[in-house]
Amino acid sequence: MTKIRYCVATSLDGYIAGPEGQADWIVSDPSIDFAAVFAQFDTFLIGRRTYDYIAKAQGPEVPGKVFVFSRSLRPQDHPKVTVLREVSAATLEPVRAQAHKDIWLFGGGDLFRSFLAAGLVDTVEVTVSPVLLGGGLQLLPAPAFGTRLTLTGHTIYKSGVVSLQYAIVK
Repeated sequence: MTKIRYCVATSLDGYIAGPEGQADWIVSDPSIDFAAVFAQFDTFLIGRRTYDYIAKAQGPEVPGKVFVFSRSLRPQDHPKVTVLREVSAATLEPVRAQAHKDIWLFGGGDLFRSFLAAGLVDTVEVTVSPVLLGGGLQLLPAPAFGTRLTLTGHTIYKSGVVSLQYAIVK
């Protein structure tokens, strides 16, 4: 069965974006093979603000099948993605059924919190940049409840970037 994997870059102090949503603080490491990372997925679950940021930065093209969670986007205005209104097991059942590879939960902390609360996340994979932002969008904003994790892997890069992979304890 395909897994829903929350994969995200974070600062050491737990922010996934700067105060204005910026990501220019993320340390780039040439030894990270992004093509290999993307090859693990054929389906992407994205929050509306993340989708807006991607669309503005590079255009709305994301490789694979893209589902955007939004209550405000009109599906007819975004024909290259599927707009979903709610995070629920029933909503995700057909998404999981069409996926042949794992599913990348690629959104902000609010979307992650919703998936976590619904018990729909299988792994949490954070890439920690050696940066302290002091503010911005949190990895897991309040209110949230505690979730137990088991470390399943890690990689330390010469740039100081650390990749951590955890399974959700269910």
